[in-house]
Amino acid sequence: MTHDPTMTHDLLKVEGLRKYFPVKGSPRKVHAVEDVSLRLRHGETLGVVGESGCGKSTLGRVILRLLAPTEGRIWLDGVDVAGLGPRQLRAARRDMQLIFQDVYASLDKRQKVGQIIAEPLTVHGVGDRKARRERVMELLGMVGLEPSAADQYPHEFSGGQRQRIGIARAIALSPKLVVADEPVSALDVSIQSQILNLLVDLRKQLGLSYLFISHDMAVVEHICNRVAVMYLGQIVETAPVEDLFSGPRHPYTRALLAAIPRPDLRRRRGERPLLHGEPPNPETPPPGCRFHPRCPQAMAVCRSTAPPEYSAEGAGRFHGVKCHLYG
Repeated sequence: MTHDPTMTHDLLKVEGLRKYFPVKGSPRKVHAVEDVSLRLRHGETLGVVGESGCGKSTLGRVILRLLAPTEGRIWLDGVDVAGLGPRQLRAARRDMQLIFQDVYASLDKRQKVGQIIAEPLTVHGVGDRKARRERVMELLGMVGLEPSAADQYPHEFSGGQRQRIGIARAIALSPKLVVADEPVSALDVSIQSQILNLLVDLRKQLGLSYLFISHDMAVVEHICNRVAVMYLGQIVETAPVEDLFSGPRHPYTRALLAAIPRPDLRRRRGERPLLHGEPPNPETPPPGCRFHPRCPQAMAVCRSTAPPEYSAEGAGRFHGVKCHLYG
């Protein structure tokens, strides 16, 4: 088990992460994640945002080692997760858990809720039957469900309640890292706010760190400390949430923010560019900047040369952007 001696304040560090999928009957590959590097501090919520199909969910699953990385390093609390063998990886899974978007599909409909929440405890040999039952009762209370829920089946609950069950299962082992993959996108707006507030409360109560995956910029603004904007497998901008929303730098980020429906009369149509067209095929990503075919500010260099990351940092607030406009 390899440790990174340079990691002191970061819970998660990802460097040069790539994930390619082979295309059946073709020599080409889907470039789902391309040279992604990011950091997540202890107790922080880092949002990963972008359009559907940009690689967000794949990134989360590679970090959790549910998918093997093609290249790159993944450090969790100083441990090289990418290099772990099966036995070590099994033990490491106690520290990293996943909240699913389609929680109903992730719940075994033949099991009662108490069995579902207790399953991680059983798999990892935590406590005896009585201790696990007590832990299940504790977890139900933490997510706002009655003790009687333990003896019911998933189909007896609403969508918001089922997501609470999924959250209880995810925190059962007291993980350090929780990857939340679009955890509220399938819920009504009123229920979304309740689940988001629950996640915030649990983060403070348990000292959790979230990698929060979403396509909804308004949701990200509500829950995240920092944001990484992803386009066609690459991170194109990273900043504290306040800085990103008040001063977005990448044209793609500005387009995403322009699409947020807000009753703000000061933001007139046309003040920020809208996003047109569809993302390119990830099997054949364009040369240079991957956003240039859709970018209203594309220059000749954008079509031939991939931009490096330009950054500005003041008072500990790093804001990085991969765009030739800042070169």
